[in-house]
Amino acid sequence: MTTLERLAATVAARKGADPQSSWTAKLLSKGPEKCAEKFGEEAVEAVIAAVKGDKAELTAEAADVLFHLLVMLESRDVALADVLAELERREGTSGIAEKAARKG
Repeated sequence: MTTLERLAATVAARKGADPQSSWTAKLLSKGPEKCAEKFGEEAVEAVIAAVKGDKAELTAEAADVLFHLLVMLESRDVALADVLAELERREGTSGIAEKAARKG
């Protein structure tokens, strides 16, 4: 199991936990919209770090983005395994061809 898979399992385990006991449980208890908002905030912070060229800050913000992506996915019952399967399905396919296939 990868670090990302272990983290996804931890996030899933927190879904029904007491919101007072865990930041993840608290965020999940606020619903998918709040989880999506927090993901967006973290994504913007990562973009800012990338533009600034601060490698350490970008690394930290990218970790936050991945964590909050997992929280947002869990809030909508989307499994990391499903996202990874979609990436695997697309592997080896040109981005242009993949996008055209989605339209058709």
